[in-house]
Amino acid sequence: MTATAVAHPNIALVKYWGKADADLALPATGSVSMGLDVFPTTTSVTLADGSLTDGQEARDTFTLNGRVVDDGALTRVTAFLDLVRQLAGSDARAHVDSTNTVPTGAGLASSASGFAALATAASAAYGLDLSQRDLSRLARRGSGSATRSIPGGVSVWHAGDDQGSYAETIPAPPMAMVVVTIDDGPKAIGSREAMRRTIATSPFYPAWVSSTTETVGDMLAACAAGDFTRIGELTESNALRMHATIEGAFPPIRYLNARSVAVFDAVAALRAGGTEAYATADAGPNVVVLVQPSDRATVAAALADLGAVIESGTGPAARLVGSEGTEEHQPPVPKESAE
Repeated sequence: MTATAVAHPNIALVKYWGKADADLALPATGSVSMGLDVFPTTTSVTLADGSLTDGQEARDTFTLNGRVVDDGALTRVTAFLDLVRQLAGSDARAHVDSTNTVPTGAGLASSASGFAALATAASAAYGLDLSQRDLSRLARRGSGSATRSIPGGVSVWHAGDDQGSYAETIPAPPMAMVVVTIDDGPKAIGSREAMRRTIATSPFYPAWVSSTTETVGDMLAACAAGDFTRIGELTESNALRMHATIEGAFPPIRYLNARSVAVFDAVAALRAGGTEAYATADAGPNVVVLVQPSDRATVAAALADLGAVIESGTGPAARLVGSEGTEEHQPPVPKESAE
């Protein structure tokens, strides 16, 4: 049995930074994001004929962008597939073949699209019939931000217990993004380690949790009201608060560099000139600019000298596709968990 899925990354408007429960990947706060319609990840999961005890078939295999992976990334994939096997009552190993167009480890949500695609393909390959809500909960166990790549669009990821922590789409005005890639190489310090260090050592972390919880409520209200200006203001402020919190860790962690700051400055200059644009950055140097769809070409042209610029609209939900890349169906609409 083979199943293939496509998922897209998402960029948080209100950031996820910090776990309340590392084992269950439960966030310390809720978060809000916008899915991108660029940088898709396509993943196929093929079940092996044998079982866990059949010698050569006793091991999952993983190919990423045509290269056989046999390191920590394979360990994460196998751990995730173990969760799927547990749900499915199966001991079949699998081969995972993934093509990732997101720069891996550069702070552009490569793990979000990667684990959202893996969750969607693996659940289908193992015969699970999950609601979109339960698929979001499953993806969360691979990578927290993958939770939000399952529903796509503008979505909120709820904090809570294992049952209550999932993402769902919310009403929002039309929005677009301009991605300014300053460095597409992997980060020196990965998000998981940086998150752990921030929680353990940054004196600003408790204030980050309380202020972000409040910001989520403000963002949901702004999205429901269709207030793009307020959405943008909250987005830029929350990003800078997250980076300040990370920089407060010991030893300090600094993801934004001089070129990142130059993009933030250029975006502020655009606003001063009458073009609404708001900058944000995940855990990396690359900057994403939130704009109204009618302004995205203008903003992209204005930022072209600062990095590799890609325009994006609002992205779709994770979905299964056929062997020729044609869409089979979307995951089911949200329903109450059967568990």
